[in-house]
Amino acid sequence: MTIKTTRFGRSIALCVAVSVLAGCALPRSGPTKSEIFSGSVQKTGDAFVVSVDDRVADLTALVPALGFSESLTSAAALGSDTIRPGDTLGLRIWENVDDGLIASADMNGATLEEIQVDGSGFIFVPYAGRIRAAGNSPEAVRRIITEKLEAQTPDPQVLVSRMAGDGSTVSLIGGVGGQGVYPIERPTRTLTAMLARAGGITFPPEITQVTLIRGHTSGTVWLEDLYTNPALDIALRGGDRILVEEDARFFTALGATGAQQKVPFDTQNISAIEAMARVGGLSPALADPTGIFVFRDEPAQVANSVLDRADLVGPQRMIYVLDVTSPNGVFVARDFTIRDGDTLYVTEAPYTQFSKVLSAIVQPLNAAASVDRLTE
Repeated sequence: MTIKTTRFGRSIALCVAVSVLAGCALPRSGPTKSEIFSGSVQKTGDAFVVSVDDRVADLTALVPALGFSESLTSAAALGSDTIRPGDTLGLRIWENVDDGLIASADMNGATLEEIQVDGSGFIFVPYAGRIRAAGNSPEAVRRIITEKLEAQTPDPQVLVSRMAGDGSTVSLIGGVGGQGVYPIERPTRTLTAMLARAGGITFPPEITQVTLIRGHTSGTVWLEDLYTNPALDIALRGGDRILVEEDARFFTALGATGAQQKVPFDTQNISAIEAMARVGGLSPALADPTGIFVFRDEPAQVANSVLDRADLVGPQRMIYVLDVTSPNGVFVARDFTIRDGDTLYVTEAPYTQFSKVLSAIVQPLNAAASVDRLTE
């Protein structure tokens, strides 16, 4: 009975081990290095597998193209007293007669409050008619009205003051201290000054993007570039909309790394070395430092340059291979730029799979041996 039980236990253990090995049912974090290479275009797969060297790192080092168009950067700052459509003017007229055109019989002056400049840039003044106000200063408008009235009343005295109006405001939304509508005033005629007026930025500066929308034109810049490049500190116009956003780019880390997760960008540029550091580096017990892969949909222009071709059209599936054990491997990984939507995958070392196989064989045999001892 004991001999039969022993043989039966050993048979069961052998069958389990063979089944595990034959079915490749060992747990793992993803495909092996050889399985990824087998899916290359060169082996009838659908992705190009490319080993990264200095040339490839240079050809793929693209960063988001942010900036303002020339129409935005070339606009001159508005004068503090320039009148625009939507502005509101205050008007007071004195006449040097007892019974004037505008003034009442017992008063020689008249006040016209809150005259709004229409969309075409004009205002209407009794006895002076429609007058072009937009683009002029209050002093220029005063002279025009005076000239119009002089032909009808002797020595008119005119005072024009510019008041706040819809045409001299901008709106700020997003990551600013105080969202809202702000007037363009002497201290806030440029983008950075208006951001400061709204309470500053609430996001980390290194990942903050500022978008300005003017009519059908818009542009986006990095906040840090606003401070280093004065040309980007553009002059504002009435009706401008300013949106402050946090960088939405991310990459995904999988495989034998310290963590498997979706990782947001925390700087403008992230290298492969920095990306690995963000997730705790390579797992010392699992990772294969010769099998670090970056999966990416590459624009045809870049793919053709990397592969030294000219026939590819549309986005191409590219798999970049990094080997940090090579003499230049760490430098290449430091120079290889991670881009939005990339997947960083680290394969397990062959030893890890061997250990799993050995464990799958030894554990059933140990269990069988335990059964043998219990039945003796």
